[in-house]
Amino acid sequence: MYAFDYTRPASVADAVATLANDSDAKVLAGGMTLIPTLKQRLAQPSQLVDLGALSSLSGIRRDGDTLVIGAMTRHADVASSDIVAAALPALAALADGIGDAQVRHRGTIGGSIVNHDPAADYPSAVLGLGATVVTDRREIAADDFFTGLFATALEEGEIVTEIRFPLPKRAAYIKFPNPASRYAVVGVFVADTGSGVRVAVTGAGPGVFRAGSFETALAGSFTAAALDGATWPADDLNSDIHASAAYRAHLIGVLAKRAVATIA
Repeated sequence: MYAFDYTRPASVADAVATLANDSDAKVLAGGMTLIPTLKQRLAQPSQLVDLGALSSLSGIRRDGDTLVIGAMTRHADVASSDIVAAALPALAALADGIGDAQVRHRGTIGGSIVNHDPAADYPSAVLGLGATVVTDRREIAADDFFTGLFATALEEGEIVTEIRFPLPKRAAYIKFPNPASRYAVVGVFVADTGSGVRVAVTGAGPGVFRAGSFETALAGSFTAAALDGATWPADDLNSDIHASAAYRAHLIGVLAKRAVATIA
């Protein structure tokens, strides 16, 4: 690692002030990506701003027809929450399938979506459910939040405080996991929401995206059979040692049908 300073702010306001005064500072949430990056000397921040002491950023609550989860809430807490299990079981199952026990007890939902790893699980839930990402400055709709590979709509020094998930009529997440990392080779989140059907895909491309043609097919008939013969183009999909673009395109169709069948 390169040398850096370490700050553990006592409030969100303190954290925001520190970031405003130092453009080279980095926010530390769970550290699942940032710490390995530092160890490999691929990043050289002037200081780390550790949000671990900010209890106001953790917690799970139901607010009417919305599930609200603090940005610093650990994956394991989402997976084991009775509130999540009752209100949005698909999200609990997703959280329970992230990485291993060590990752689930350190990683945070906010850190996951801000990092926007193209194979991460949580972005598919945020986009698939049409969630709202709340920061210290504003509210950002899921459709506007993820902008590209490891990129989001967050501005310099902006901190995510919570994610608000509107509760769907029904939903499911199915992924084809990498056997070593448990990252999604492809993962598909299907949700039948009050505003229509949403299908979000992670792992397949440079970032999470919606499968519009699948949404249209399921809007007409929310059955696995509605996706018979449905295909997704391999253009612009990832191709690596784990799976070719063509295979990922095939998996999108297979996993979408399995998600719908699971719901049914």
